[in-house]
Amino acid sequence: MICKYESRHYTTGRTRHNRCGNHGLLTATDNLDAKIGPDGSGLVRFTWMNDELTQALVEKGHSLGFRQIGVINAQPARRLRAYHQWLENDYHGQMGYMARPDRIERRRDLNVILPGARSIISVTMDYKPPEPPSHLVQDPSRGRISNYAWGVDYHMLMEDRLEELSAWLQNEVRGDSAAKVYVDTGAILERDHGESARLGFTGKNTMLIHPRGGSTFFLGEILTSALLMTTAKLVPTAGRMAKMPRCGTCSRCLAACPTGAFPAPYVLDARRCISYLTIELKGWIPQELRPMMGNWIYGCDICQDVCPFNRFSPETAEKAFFPIDQESTSPQLLEILFLDEPSFQKRYANSPIRRIGRVRLVRNACVAAGNWGSGEAIPVLARLLHDPAPLIRGHAAWALGMTVGKEAIRALSAASGTEHDERVLMEIAASH
Repeated sequence: MICKYESRHYTTGRTRHNRCGNHGLLTATDNLDAKIGPDGSGLVRFTWMNDELTQALVEKGHSLGFRQIGVINAQPARRLRAYHQWLENDYHGQMGYMARPDRIERRRDLNVILPGARSIISVTMDYKPPEPPSHLVQDPSRGRISNYAWGVDYHMLMEDRLEELSAWLQNEVRGDSAAKVYVDTGAILERDHGESARLGFTGKNTMLIHPRGGSTFFLGEILTSALLMTTAKLVPTAGRMAKMPRCGTCSRCLAACPTGAFPAPYVLDARRCISYLTIELKGWIPQELRPMMGNWIYGCDICQDVCPFNRFSPETAEKAFFPIDQESTSPQLLEILFLDEPSFQKRYANSPIRRIGRVRLVRNACVAAGNWGSGEAIPVLARLLHDPAPLIRGHAAWALGMTVGKEAIRALSAASGTEHDERVLMEIAASH
């Protein structure tokens, strides 16, 4: 059965006959799929998915809540060499999965992920929620959470929508394709592919930025064996920006980063990034960076908040990304420090915060409490010196050391006599 969007072209030797005259003659850059004829005579059948299918795909994507949909040919990312250099510089820190040989190979050759991959469909979904009252954000007794995590876990929502879009495409091409859906999970350089699809440009803070929509959006991809016309061919040249804007001389993001995580424009040293330190890092936060983290306990928005392009960021239409209450945006640190495992699981059951677990979240809250420096936190921090997790005990000790008061000194002295973990003992010794 022939797909209703399919144009058919036949060639034998040097002679090409076009059976779909309304599309004109094909060139070497057109999307073609060559197949040997069943009679083995060398007859080759080329199929070209026309603009109607890509246009229908874009419209379907919009109906599912994706603001932008871009289609490109499945090719390696343009900045693959820069990615390799980034790994060589150890800028990935403890994210060992980024440097695994099999992951590197997948980023180099998309056919390792999906044999016969021909097209990449990149989509964006806005997540910017309503702003909370400024006094909450500025309150040092509250922890700050990146605004993308104020609502439900975007992985679940976007994956469901992408699976629906993928199923729709499968039906349109009569099931003659395979596909994989990714939302922050695949071994592909999604921002680079998104830029190739003209969803935005790469900023000096390494974020993908749309000149009229900023960078407050999620990215998702469908890698498919279906041969699709690219969206670059779909839109007339006159209707597109001839050249994407760039950052120019602006360097606000580089200057605003409190930990100096940008060794150069367009380069991120994840080991110094607050988002990495509070989310990806599973172990001890370097002592020299803790005072620079302020009250961030999950992620960081600073390099996006100062970006001029984010003045144009639209508020998301997805109510699921809205915060349930003010505690979702700026929870009280004392409440986070008191969390046990059951209460953590209940509170963050549908949140992306759930993926880091209680231990890392309380660790982060200990650092924020130390930067707060209030005696109000001493009783719960002293209690955490006896937590089962050494990571929490050590960071609680550091926080107590940052808090002035005899009660904090007494708690540290008592803990030094019962503690057996060497790293925790080092933290206690350095704290009083």
